[in-house]
This record gives sequence, C-alpha cells and structure tokens, in this order.
Amino acid sequence: MPSEPQLSHLLIIEDDKGRREFILDAPTYSIGRDAKCDVRLVSQFVSRRHATLHQMPGINRGNSKGTTPQEGKGAAEAESALFYYRLVDGDGKAKPSANGLLVNGRKLQVHDLQNGDEIIFGPGVRAIYYLLKRDPIVTIPPDEFDITLISPNMIGEPEDETAGRGDRSEKPPLPGLDALDFSDQGITDFALSSEEGEADEPEGLDNFID
Repeated sequence: MPSEPQLSHLLIIEDDKGRREFILDAPTYSIGRDAKCDVRLVSQFVSRRHATLHQMPGINRGNSKGTTPQEGKGAAEAESALFYYRLVDGDGKAKPSANGLLVNGRKLQVHDLQNGDEIIFGPGVRAIYYLLKRDPIVTIPPDEFDITLISPNMIGEPEDETAGRGDRSEKPPLPGLDALDFSDQGITDFALSSEEGEADEPEGLDNFID
C-alpha cells in the first residue's frame, strides 16, 4: 500500500533583512522585533511581540471567524493535514500589537492559516504561508540476489600507459674509458714520446747522484 504524502508548513518572511524561510513544526512560535522571538522581524514598524502561532490538532475546516476553507489550491492539502496553525495578534497573552495584522487584505486578530495566505505586519514586512505536499521517501528492501555481472568484453588486465617511456628522472650513466676523447694535444704528445723511447732526463740530474 503506497504511503500517504507528507505535508510541510512553510512560512516565508520578507522584511528589511531580506527573504527567509521557516519550516513550522513546533507547537508555538513567537513573531516580532524582539531578538528572542522564534521568528524575528527586522523592522521598526512591527511590535516586539507582534503575533503568535499556535499549532492546532485536527483538520483546518475553516478559520476562527467561521468561514469555509478556500477552494482550489491547498484545499486537498488542508483536508489531509494532521494539524494546522492558528495566527493570533499580539504576544499570546491578550496584549495586541501596535499595528495589528492584515491577512489577505483584512484586519484580523485571529486566523487559521491556509495555503497561500499573506500576512502584513507593517510597511515592507510580510509573510506568506504555504502548506506543501511532499512525496514520501520510498526505500527499496535489499535484494538477496543482488550480484555484479561481469561482461566478457571487459575482462583483461588494464594497459600501462607509462610502459616504454622510461623514467625521465633517471640520470644517464657515466661514460667509460672507451668513450673518453683522447684527441687533446697534450695527451697525444705524451703517447707519442712513450712509443719512441724513454723520456729525456731533466738537466742537472747528475748533480744529485752520490
């Protein structure tokens, strides 16, 4: 039996800092300018504790004013959601915000969020809520016959591309005597004098003989 699609609650914030996305899954979220808020709004036009989100169990069949859920996109997702979020103006302790909330162009104190809702907190500060459907991650059980097949055309040792190139870093051997050049004039004269006879003794050598 196929698994049911999973739903994600996404809140996109746009303020003086830019655009940010929040995945909603906690029971409660505080929204405002205070640095301790779960969803911080960067603007001087919003209150420190501007609004609060409460996770509500069950299916969202309408907002707190008793109107029916929006038709079209998001209607099927809302019917299959296990919980929804209720947006309340203020800090959640009966203290409202300074500017209030505009939800889809209407000023409301309480609203059950539906897919595509736009919330205005102040000039240049807004949020868009999406209820997204995600396909479940399907895991395939391991196959007991999971083996690797060998292709006959792929059998064989890999070729060595470096074979025959030699080691370029190897130094050439020193040349032997056969390779030496004896054509130098001094070495040639010495060889010729040795063949003709003994070399002449240096002059004055007799003076050193007893």
